[in-house]
Amino acid sequence: MEDKEPGGSVGIVEPKYFSFDKLVLESGAELSPVTICYETYGKLNESKSNAILICHAFSGDAHAAGFHRGEKKPGWWDMMIGPGKAFDTNRFFVICSNVIGGCAGSTGPSSINPATGRRYALDFPLISIGDMVAAQERLISYLGIDKLFCVAGGSMGGMQTLQWVKAFPERVRSAIPIATCARHSPQQIAFNEVGRQAVMADPNWNHGNYYEAEPPARGLAVARMIGHITYMSDKSMAEKFGRRMKEKSDGFKFAVDFEVEGYLRYRGDSFVRRFDANSYLYITKAMDLFDLAGDRPLHEVFRGKDVRMLVISYKSDWLYPSYQSQEIVRACKVAGMECSYVEIESTYGHDAFLLETERSEKLIKHFLESEYSEVAGYSLK
Repeated sequence: MEDKEPGGSVGIVEPKYFSFDKLVLESGAELSPVTICYETYGKLNESKSNAILICHAFSGDAHAAGFHRGEKKPGWWDMMIGPGKAFDTNRFFVICSNVIGGCAGSTGPSSINPATGRRYALDFPLISIGDMVAAQERLISYLGIDKLFCVAGGSMGGMQTLQWVKAFPERVRSAIPIATCARHSPQQIAFNEVGRQAVMADPNWNHGNYYEAEPPARGLAVARMIGHITYMSDKSMAEKFGRRMKEKSDGFKFAVDFEVEGYLRYRGDSFVRRFDANSYLYITKAMDLFDLAGDRPLHEVFRGKDVRMLVISYKSDWLYPSYQSQEIVRACKVAGMECSYVEIESTYGHDAFLLETERSEKLIKHFLESEYSEVAGYSLK
């Protein structure tokens, strides 16, 4: 149960776990058994019609809102989830789960392989965005929910949102993909490949078999540093750091001179403490392989789908540029699916979907409220 706290917070929350026997992956491989770590906020109504699924981005997890007991840092989207917020827990039952392949409670390469009694490492099968969503669909069924009021997420979470619309349209009433795409561009794949190569070039990676030894910390830190450069914009870096210098503490010629260098190293080092290097490889590859339409025109994916969509992008996002969101919107329009689109002015780059919450909150709240009131005969009691 959640302990209510003032200030619009859902309060103290605890992770929950759902396990099932097996999941047949899109590759044909079988993952067995499967555990999903998830959190919920708010209350499910009697008709089980007020559920919203939040899909996390690449490095996220199930802890989207509130506080874990004894911790001072809230969930990664706490500014958007809670009483009176965009995803209003006074009205909605909000769910967030850690994707399979992750390292925050759901089955992934760091989990124990029951066939060997050791961690999977590279014996873990390749996974897809579709596999992540298939596992989430099992969780939603376990919770007794026939149809989600909304599915929402940014970046990789937006990919999962689009996959829900494609794979399970009958189980989704509305969708909010944010700062995302229907498939990666060559540049997006290239950035991920450089990160993967940084991990695998670390001698401690040892072909994925590092769990009983030192992890590939330097390689993973460099991969994260590369990622953070793409998450920000030129303007946000200039505003945050400029060319401010740091005081040198030793005589090493290539010590940290600029504040931006110190920031990237801090981000890299902190990421290593909470994320698994093999999960980095598996999840980034799943993102690169994601292709919503495949060989078909994109609008054919949305044709006949009775799902209302709100697509959001950010003008300074050069990692997931607005043209990719606009492609999704055009496809929805051609398919005859109701779709709204907003491009938000922001200097934060790709990170805007996590930081530009005031404007996003108003848009999302309005969208959900209009959906709430316009669907005739739809009970949220």
